[in-house]
Amino acid sequence: MAGGLVALLDDIAAMAKLAAASLDDVAGAAGKAGAKAAGVVIDDTAVTPTYVVGLSPARELPIIWKIARGSLRNKLLFLLPAALALSAFAPWLITPILMLGGAYLCFEAAEKIIGAITGHGHGEEAAAVTDATELENRQVSGAIRTDLILSGEIMAIALGELADQTLVNQAIALALVGVAITVGVYGVVALIVKMDDFGLHLAQKPGAGSQAFGRGLVAAMPKVLKALSLIGTAAMVWVGGGIIVHGMEEFGFAALPHAIHAAAEGAAHAVGVLPAIVNWLVTAIGSGIIGLIVGSAIAGVLHLLPKKH
Repeated sequence: MAGGLVALLDDIAAMAKLAAASLDDVAGAAGKAGAKAAGVVIDDTAVTPTYVVGLSPARELPIIWKIARGSLRNKLLFLLPAALALSAFAPWLITPILMLGGAYLCFEAAEKIIGAITGHGHGEEAAAVTDATELENRQVSGAIRTDLILSGEIMAIALGELADQTLVNQAIALALVGVAITVGVYGVVALIVKMDDFGLHLAQKPGAGSQAFGRGLVAAMPKVLKALSLIGTAAMVWVGGGIIVHGMEEFGFAALPHAIHAAAEGAAHAVGVLPAIVNWLVTAIGSGIIGLIVGSAIAGVLHLLPKKH
């Protein structure tokens, strides 16, 4: 009886060690996958604050919370099961789907650029909405749609780093990555959009230093948000173009990707200083040019189609 109990305790200890090792593997894989997707995370952080510009300050945090919930829903309820199913049953579909998502990002960015140049487009549509609730719902829906593409890219990149893991470990790691990135991105976004309120609070406190710093924050925030809007648009072109270029290489159309790679390598070698940064910058510019061409072409075709009234 005692021997059986000892054997049972040994089995439990062995199972606990196995579970602990498995958790370590999952945590390590999730960390590696999350780091690999950091570039897209930065883009997501830059894009999101633009969706609360022009809305009531009192509604900024509730809107960010709505977008964050939508982002988490995108990742856990739609993208995670889809990624696992595609990886298991139709891995050949992942690249075309990502390319479609990249083309959508390019189109959205091109529409913003065309609207800024011509004075028409998304900004005009938003201005035409007079009901605050309708405008808020439209902004939230637009942000969640864009997040779906960016989150899809994040999850796809993360999945690529988990190929050696079991299906269960892949699911757990992707969930961890999805939750951690959502909390991180929207936590930073919330800090950005409320920074002017923090500055106003400091400006009203006693002390010349606090007041000067607070006034500086308040004065700087419109410029910061405008800069983030520009960065977000550029990021959408860069990320979307990069997805398309990578997809072309996957399908054997390697001339253009190789040309961008060769230009990046040549520039890094010619400059000689900070070669990794120069390589990345030239690659991003090349991807951005392709993204802008693709996005402008889609926007042009859609503008030629008759509009529904």
